[in-house]
Amino acid sequence: MTRWTVVSLLGLIGVGCSVEPAPDTDRQPPVMPEGAWTLADNQPNTEDGLRVLIIHDMEGLSGQDDPSSFDFGTDTYPRGQELLAADINAVVDGLFAGGATEVLIADGHGSGNPDPDLRTDLLDPRATQIFREEPYDTYFDLPESEPGIDAVAVVGMHAKTGSGGFASHTFTLGIDFLINGQAITETELVALSWGRVGVPVIFASGDDRLAADLETLPWVEYVTVKTATAADGADLRPADEARADLTAAAQRAVEGFASAKVTVVNTPVFASLHAVPPASLRFLDGIPGVAYENDTFTFVVDDMRAAYDGLVEVVGLATVGYLGVLQETVGAHAAADEIFGAYGEALTGRWFDQESGRYERPEPGAGVGGTPQRFHGYR
Repeated sequence: MTRWTVVSLLGLIGVGCSVEPAPDTDRQPPVMPEGAWTLADNQPNTEDGLRVLIIHDMEGLSGQDDPSSFDFGTDTYPRGQELLAADINAVVDGLFAGGATEVLIADGHGSGNPDPDLRTDLLDPRATQIFREEPYDTYFDLPESEPGIDAVAVVGMHAKTGSGGFASHTFTLGIDFLINGQAITETELVALSWGRVGVPVIFASGDDRLAADLETLPWVEYVTVKTATAADGADLRPADEARADLTAAAQRAVEGFASAKVTVVNTPVFASLHAVPPASLRFLDGIPGVAYENDTFTFVVDDMRAAYDGLVEVVGLATVGYLGVLQETVGAHAAADEIFGAYGEALTGRWFDQESGRYERPEPGAGVGGTPQRFHGYR
Protein backbone atom coordinates (compact mmCIF):
# COMPACT_ATOMS: atom_id res chain seq x y z
CA MET A 1 0.00 0.00 0.00
CA THR A 2 1.27 3.47 -0.72
CA ARG A 3 -1.65 5.94 -0.89
CA TRP A 4 0.79 8.85 -1.16
CA THR A 5 -1.65 11.13 -3.00
CA VAL A 6 -4.51 10.78 -0.53
CA VAL A 7 -2.37 10.69 2.59
CA SER A 8 -0.37 13.74 1.49
CA LEU A 9 -3.62 15.65 1.12
CA LEU A 10 -4.70 14.51 4.57
CA GLY A 11 -1.45 15.82 5.95
CA LEU A 12 -1.95 19.18 4.27
CA ILE A 13 -5.51 19.69 5.49
CA GLY A 14 -4.80 18.24 8.96
CA VAL A 15 -6.44 15.15 10.39
CA GLY A 16 -7.43 15.01 14.04
CA CYS A 17 -6.72 12.06 16.30
CA SER A 18 -9.09 11.34 19.16
CA VAL A 19 -7.35 11.22 22.53
CA GLU A 20 -8.47 9.05 25.41
CA PRO A 21 -9.16 10.93 28.66
CA ALA A 22 -6.47 10.73 31.29
CA PRO A 23 -6.85 7.61 33.46
CA ASP A 24 -7.88 7.83 37.09
CA THR A 25 -4.88 8.21 39.37
CA ASP A 26 -5.97 5.17 41.38
CA ARG A 27 -6.04 2.94 38.32
CA GLN A 28 -2.96 0.90 37.46
CA PRO A 29 -1.46 1.76 34.06
CA PRO A 30 -1.91 -0.91 31.37
CA VAL A 31 0.93 -3.36 30.88
CA MET A 32 2.20 -4.19 27.41
CA PRO A 33 1.69 -7.88 26.49
CA GLU A 34 4.85 -9.96 26.17
CA GLY A 35 4.22 -10.64 22.50
CA ALA A 36 2.54 -8.81 19.65
CA TRP A 37 0.13 -11.68 18.95
CA THR A 38 -0.79 -15.26 19.66
CA LEU A 39 -1.02 -18.00 17.04
CA ALA A 40 -4.26 -19.95 17.10
CA ASP A 41 -5.18 -23.15 15.30
CA ASN A 42 -7.16 -22.80 12.11
CA GLN A 43 -10.68 -24.19 12.39
CA PRO A 44 -11.83 -24.36 8.77
CA ASN A 45 -15.38 -24.96 7.66
CA THR A 46 -15.30 -25.60 3.93
CA GLU A 47 -18.49 -27.62 3.46
CA ASP A 48 -19.70 -24.94 1.03
CA GLY A 49 -16.32 -24.69 -0.73
CA LEU A 50 -13.06 -22.89 -0.10
CA ARG A 51 -13.11 -19.16 -0.83
CA VAL A 52 -9.74 -17.40 -1.03
CA LEU A 53 -9.26 -13.64 -1.03
CA ILE A 54 -6.24 -12.15 -2.80
CA ILE A 55 -5.13 -8.73 -1.56
CA HIS A 56 -2.51 -7.24 -3.84
CA ASP A 57 -0.04 -4.44 -3.57
CA MET A 58 2.20 -3.38 -6.46
CA GLU A 59 5.77 -3.02 -5.21
CA GLY A 60 6.69 -6.70 -4.89
CA LEU A 61 6.12 -7.90 -8.45
CA SER A 62 8.28 -10.20 -10.50
CA GLY A 63 10.03 -8.53 -13.45
CA GLN A 64 9.90 -5.16 -11.64
CA ASP A 65 12.93 -3.09 -10.63
CA ASP A 66 11.71 0.45 -11.46
CA PRO A 67 9.73 2.21 -8.69
CA SER A 68 7.87 4.35 -11.21
CA SER A 69 6.07 1.22 -12.41
CA PHE A 70 3.74 1.26 -9.41
CA ASP A 71 3.03 5.01 -9.56
CA PHE A 72 -0.06 6.00 -11.56
CA GLY A 73 0.60 8.57 -14.27
CA THR A 74 4.16 7.55 -15.12
CA ASP A 75 5.22 6.16 -18.48
CA THR A 76 6.08 2.81 -16.89
CA TYR A 77 2.84 2.37 -14.90
CA PRO A 78 1.04 0.53 -17.75
CA ARG A 79 3.90 -1.99 -17.78
CA GLY A 80 3.50 -2.33 -14.02
CA GLN A 81 -0.18 -3.17 -14.54
CA GLU A 82 0.83 -5.95 -16.93
CA LEU A 83 3.32 -7.34 -14.41
CA LEU A 84 0.67 -7.19 -11.68
CA ALA A 85 -1.84 -9.13 -13.78
CA ALA A 86 0.75 -11.75 -14.70
CA ASP A 87 1.69 -12.40 -11.06
CA ILE A 88 -1.92 -12.51 -9.89
CA ASN A 89 -2.96 -14.84 -12.70
CA ALA A 90 -0.12 -17.19 -11.74
CA VAL A 91 -1.37 -17.22 -8.14
CA VAL A 92 -5.01 -17.63 -9.18
CA ASP A 93 -4.04 -20.66 -11.25
CA GLY A 94 -2.27 -22.23 -8.27
CA LEU A 95 -5.12 -21.52 -5.85
CA PHE A 96 -7.64 -23.27 -8.08
CA ALA A 97 -5.23 -26.15 -8.70
CA GLY A 98 -4.93 -26.59 -4.93
CA GLY A 99 -8.69 -26.85 -4.45
CA ALA A 100 -10.04 -23.31 -4.09
CA THR A 101 -13.61 -23.05 -5.32
CA GLU A 102 -13.75 -19.25 -5.53
CA VAL A 103 -11.09 -16.52 -5.69
CA LEU A 104 -11.86 -12.87 -4.92
CA ILE A 105 -9.44 -9.96 -5.41
CA ALA A 106 -9.17 -6.62 -3.60
CA ASP A 107 -6.79 -3.74 -4.39
CA GLY A 108 -4.43 -2.99 -1.52
CA HIS A 109 -2.26 -0.50 -3.44
CA GLY A 110 -2.64 3.27 -3.67
CA SER A 111 -1.40 4.44 -7.03
CA GLY A 112 -4.02 7.19 -7.32
CA ASN A 113 -5.62 5.52 -10.33
CA PRO A 114 -9.42 6.03 -10.27
CA ASP A 115 -9.64 2.69 -12.08
CA PRO A 116 -8.28 -0.56 -10.63
CA ASP A 117 -4.53 -1.04 -10.76
CA LEU A 118 -5.39 -4.58 -11.80
CA ARG A 119 -6.85 -4.40 -15.30
CA THR A 120 -9.96 -6.56 -15.53
CA ASP A 121 -9.30 -7.37 -19.18
CA LEU A 122 -5.97 -8.98 -18.21
CA LEU A 123 -7.33 -10.95 -15.26
CA ASP A 124 -8.00 -14.70 -15.24
CA PRO A 125 -11.80 -14.81 -15.75
CA ARG A 126 -12.19 -17.38 -12.96
CA ALA A 127 -11.33 -14.69 -10.39
CA THR A 128 -13.68 -11.90 -9.27
CA GLN A 129 -12.66 -8.38 -8.31
CA ILE A 130 -14.45 -6.78 -5.36
CA PHE A 131 -16.24 -3.57 -6.34
CA ARG A 132 -18.43 -1.53 -4.02
CA GLU A 133 -20.80 1.41 -4.37
CA GLU A 134 -19.19 2.98 -1.28
CA PRO A 135 -15.53 3.37 -0.29
CA TYR A 136 -14.07 0.57 1.78
CA ASP A 137 -10.82 -0.11 3.60
CA THR A 138 -9.14 -3.09 1.95
CA TYR A 139 -7.26 -4.18 5.05
CA PHE A 140 -9.92 -3.84 7.75
CA ASP A 141 -13.44 -3.66 6.31
CA LEU A 142 -13.53 -6.92 4.35
CA PRO A 143 -13.53 -9.37 7.30
CA GLU A 144 -17.00 -8.09 8.20
CA SER A 145 -18.35 -7.55 4.66
CA GLU A 146 -17.01 -10.82 3.19
CA PRO A 147 -17.88 -13.29 5.96
CA GLY A 148 -17.45 -16.36 3.76
CA ILE A 149 -13.72 -15.97 3.16
CA ASP A 150 -11.72 -19.00 4.33
CA ALA A 151 -8.14 -17.89 3.63
CA VAL A 152 -6.18 -14.87 2.42
CA ALA A 153 -3.29 -14.65 -0.03
CA VAL A 154 -1.24 -11.46 -0.52
CA VAL A 155 0.58 -10.75 -3.78
CA GLY A 156 3.18 -8.14 -4.76
CA MET A 157 3.88 -7.04 -1.19
CA HIS A 158 6.87 -5.13 0.22
CA ALA A 159 9.05 -5.14 3.32
CA LYS A 160 8.40 -2.85 6.29
CA THR A 161 9.95 0.56 6.90
CA GLY A 162 13.64 0.22 7.73
CA SER A 163 14.03 -3.26 6.21
CA GLY A 164 16.05 -2.04 3.23
CA GLY A 165 13.75 -3.72 0.73
CA PHE A 166 12.58 -2.57 -2.67
CA ALA A 167 10.21 0.35 -1.97
CA SER A 168 10.00 -0.83 1.64
CA HIS A 169 7.56 1.14 3.78
CA THR A 170 4.53 0.62 5.98
CA PHE A 171 1.23 2.18 4.92
CA THR A 172 2.88 5.21 3.31
CA LEU A 173 6.14 7.18 3.14
CA GLY A 174 8.08 7.54 6.38
CA ILE A 175 5.63 5.53 8.50
CA ASP A 176 6.42 2.56 10.74
CA PHE A 177 3.64 0.74 12.60
CA LEU A 178 4.36 -1.12 15.85
CA ILE A 179 1.95 -3.44 17.65
CA ASN A 180 2.87 -4.18 21.26
CA GLY A 181 6.38 -2.92 20.58
CA GLN A 182 6.94 -4.98 17.41
CA ALA A 183 7.33 -3.27 14.04
CA ILE A 184 5.08 -4.95 11.49
CA THR A 185 4.70 -5.29 7.74
CA GLU A 186 1.47 -4.70 5.87
CA THR A 187 1.26 -8.47 5.40
CA GLU A 188 1.23 -8.91 9.18
CA LEU A 189 -1.34 -6.12 9.37
CA VAL A 190 -3.56 -8.14 7.03
CA ALA A 191 -2.99 -11.25 9.17
CA LEU A 192 -3.99 -9.36 12.33
CA SER A 193 -7.08 -7.95 10.63
CA TRP A 194 -8.33 -11.34 9.44
CA GLY A 195 -7.26 -12.95 12.70
CA ARG A 196 -10.18 -11.11 14.30
CA VAL A 197 -12.55 -13.50 12.48
CA GLY A 198 -10.40 -16.62 12.60
CA VAL A 199 -9.10 -16.52 9.01
CA PRO A 200 -5.42 -17.23 8.21
CA VAL A 201 -3.06 -15.72 5.66
CA ILE A 202 -1.66 -18.67 3.70
CA PHE A 203 0.42 -17.18 0.85
CA ALA A 204 2.62 -14.14 0.18
CA SER A 205 5.04 -12.87 -2.45
CA GLY A 206 7.59 -10.07 -2.65
CA ASP A 207 11.33 -9.48 -2.34
CA ASP A 208 13.97 -11.15 -0.17
CA ARG A 209 13.69 -8.53 2.60
CA LEU A 210 10.00 -9.22 3.05
CA ALA A 211 10.83 -12.92 3.22
CA ALA A 212 13.03 -12.14 6.24
CA ASP A 213 10.35 -9.90 7.80
CA LEU A 214 7.79 -12.71 7.58
CA GLU A 215 9.72 -15.23 9.63
CA THR A 216 7.01 -14.35 12.16
CA LEU A 217 4.50 -16.26 9.98
CA PRO A 218 6.42 -19.47 9.20
CA TRP A 219 3.46 -21.45 7.79
CA VAL A 220 2.89 -18.94 4.99
CA GLU A 221 3.92 -20.20 1.55
CA TYR A 222 6.26 -17.42 0.44
CA VAL A 223 7.80 -16.74 -2.99
CA THR A 224 10.80 -14.44 -3.35
CA VAL A 225 10.49 -12.88 -6.81
CA LYS A 226 13.52 -10.56 -6.61
CA THR A 227 16.45 -9.48 -4.46
CA ALA A 228 16.44 -5.88 -3.24
CA THR A 229 19.63 -3.90 -3.87
CA ALA A 230 18.21 -0.57 -2.63
CA ALA A 231 14.84 1.05 -2.02
CA ASP A 232 14.78 1.88 -5.72
CA GLY A 233 16.58 -1.13 -7.22
CA ALA A 234 16.46 -4.92 -7.36
CA ASP A 235 18.07 -7.93 -9.02
CA LEU A 236 15.35 -9.83 -10.84
CA ARG A 237 14.69 -13.51 -11.19
CA PRO A 238 13.58 -14.67 -14.65
CA ALA A 239 9.91 -13.73 -14.65
CA ASP A 240 8.67 -17.07 -16.05
CA GLU A 241 10.59 -18.93 -13.36
CA ALA A 242 9.24 -16.70 -10.59
CA ARG A 243 5.66 -17.05 -11.81
CA ALA A 244 5.96 -20.83 -11.99
CA ASP A 245 6.98 -20.70 -8.33
CA LEU A 246 4.00 -18.44 -7.57
CA THR A 247 1.65 -21.03 -9.03
CA ALA A 248 3.28 -23.97 -7.25
CA ALA A 249 3.40 -22.20 -3.88
CA ALA A 250 -0.22 -21.04 -4.15
CA GLN A 251 -1.27 -24.62 -4.82
CA ARG A 252 0.66 -25.85 -1.77
CA ALA A 253 -0.88 -23.08 0.33
CA VAL A 254 -4.40 -24.30 -0.39
CA GLU A 255 -3.51 -27.95 -0.02
CA GLY A 256 -1.99 -27.22 3.41
CA PHE A 257 -4.69 -24.73 4.37
CA ALA A 258 -5.95 -26.71 7.36
CA SER A 259 -2.59 -26.46 9.16
CA ALA A 260 -2.25 -22.68 8.73
CA LYS A 261 -2.29 -20.51 11.84
CA VAL A 262 -4.55 -17.61 12.74
CA THR A 263 -2.86 -14.44 14.03
CA VAL A 264 -4.69 -13.00 17.05
CA VAL A 265 -3.48 -9.73 18.59
CA ASN A 266 -2.64 -9.70 22.29
CA THR A 267 -4.53 -7.17 24.37
CA PRO A 268 -4.47 -4.48 25.54
CA VAL A 269 -3.00 -3.28 22.26
CA PHE A 270 -0.10 -0.85 22.49
CA ALA A 271 -0.21 0.79 19.06
CA SER A 272 2.71 2.99 18.02
CA LEU A 273 3.55 5.08 15.01
CA HIS A 274 7.25 5.71 14.45
CA ALA A 275 7.79 8.52 11.95
CA VAL A 276 10.94 8.86 9.84
CA PRO A 277 11.68 11.33 7.01
CA PRO A 278 9.80 12.56 5.08
CA ALA A 279 7.14 12.12 7.81
CA SER A 280 7.51 13.68 11.27
CA LEU A 281 5.77 13.76 14.64
CA ARG A 282 8.29 16.03 16.35
CA PHE A 283 5.64 18.67 16.98
CA LEU A 284 4.26 16.29 19.66
CA ASP A 285 7.44 16.52 21.71
CA GLY A 286 6.82 18.19 25.04
CA ILE A 287 3.01 18.16 24.92
CA PRO A 288 1.74 17.13 28.38
CA GLY A 289 -0.09 13.80 28.47
CA VAL A 290 1.15 12.66 25.07
CA ALA A 291 3.18 9.44 25.00
CA TYR A 292 5.89 10.52 22.54
CA GLU A 293 9.52 9.43 22.60
CA ASN A 294 12.20 8.77 19.97
CA ASP A 295 9.98 9.94 17.09
CA THR A 296 7.27 7.51 18.20
CA PHE A 297 3.71 8.16 19.42
CA THR A 298 1.98 5.38 21.39
CA PHE A 299 -1.60 4.86 22.53
CA VAL A 300 -3.41 1.94 24.17
CA VAL A 301 -6.73 0.46 23.03
CA ASP A 302 -8.78 -2.67 23.59
CA ASP A 303 -8.75 -4.28 20.13
CA MET A 304 -7.02 -4.38 16.76
CA ARG A 305 -9.63 -2.40 14.86
CA ALA A 306 -9.32 0.50 17.28
CA ALA A 307 -5.53 0.26 16.99
CA TYR A 308 -5.66 0.41 13.19
CA ASP A 309 -8.15 3.28 13.07
CA GLY A 310 -6.07 5.27 15.53
CA LEU A 311 -2.86 4.65 13.60
CA VAL A 312 -4.50 5.82 10.36
CA GLU A 313 -5.50 9.05 12.08
CA VAL A 314 -1.96 9.60 13.35
CA VAL A 315 -0.63 9.02 9.82
CA GLY A 316 -2.55 12.14 8.82
CA LEU A 317 -0.64 14.07 11.49
CA ALA A 318 2.75 12.59 10.65
CA THR A 319 2.46 13.42 6.95
CA VAL A 320 2.46 17.11 7.84
CA GLY A 321 6.22 16.52 7.74
CA TYR A 322 5.89 16.27 3.95
CA LEU A 323 5.45 20.06 3.97
CA GLY A 324 9.17 20.40 4.70
CA VAL A 325 9.97 18.74 1.37
CA LEU A 326 7.40 20.96 -0.33
CA GLN A 327 9.00 24.07 1.15
CA GLU A 328 12.45 22.95 0.02
CA THR A 329 11.16 22.27 -3.48
CA VAL A 330 9.36 25.61 -3.79
CA GLY A 331 12.28 27.45 -2.20
CA ALA A 332 14.57 26.23 -4.98
CA HIS A 333 12.14 27.36 -7.68
CA ALA A 334 12.78 30.54 -9.68
CA ALA A 335 9.37 31.88 -8.68
CA ALA A 336 9.79 31.04 -4.98
CA ASP A 337 9.25 34.60 -3.72
CA GLU A 338 6.08 34.95 -5.78
CA ILE A 339 4.71 31.59 -4.65
CA PHE A 340 5.43 32.17 -0.97
CA GLY A 341 3.97 35.68 -1.26
CA ALA A 342 0.76 34.32 -2.79
CA TYR A 343 0.59 31.67 -0.06
CA GLY A 344 0.92 34.33 2.66
CA GLU A 345 -1.87 36.38 1.13
CA ALA A 346 -4.13 33.33 0.81
CA LEU A 347 -3.44 32.33 4.42
CA THR A 348 -4.32 35.80 5.69
CA GLY A 349 -7.38 35.91 3.44
CA ARG A 350 -8.62 32.61 4.85
CA TRP A 351 -8.25 34.01 8.39
CA PHE A 352 -10.17 37.20 7.50
CA ASP A 353 -12.94 35.21 5.81
CA GLN A 354 -13.28 32.88 8.80
CA GLU A 355 -13.40 35.72 11.34
CA SER A 356 -15.86 37.67 9.19
CA GLY A 357 -18.23 34.72 8.74
CA ARG A 358 -17.60 34.49 5.01
CA TYR A 359 -15.75 31.16 4.96
CA GLU A 360 -17.65 27.92 4.41
CA ARG A 361 -15.61 24.97 5.57
CA PRO A 362 -15.74 22.09 3.05
CA GLU A 363 -16.90 18.66 4.06
CA PRO A 364 -14.14 16.09 4.80
CA GLY A 365 -12.73 14.75 1.54
CA ALA A 366 -14.21 17.51 -0.62
CA GLY A 367 -11.88 18.71 -3.34
CA VAL A 368 -9.81 15.54 -3.44
CA GLY A 369 -11.12 14.63 -6.89
CA GLY A 370 -13.98 13.06 -8.78
CA THR A 371 -15.79 10.14 -7.21
CA PRO A 372 -15.89 6.95 -9.27
CA GLN A 373 -19.16 5.01 -9.53
CA ARG A 374 -17.51 1.93 -8.04
CA PHE A 375 -14.79 1.52 -5.45
CA HIS A 376 -12.15 -1.17 -5.77
CA GLY A 377 -10.09 -0.60 -2.62
CA TYR A 378 -7.34 1.91 -1.97
CA ARG A 379 -6.99 4.84 -4.33
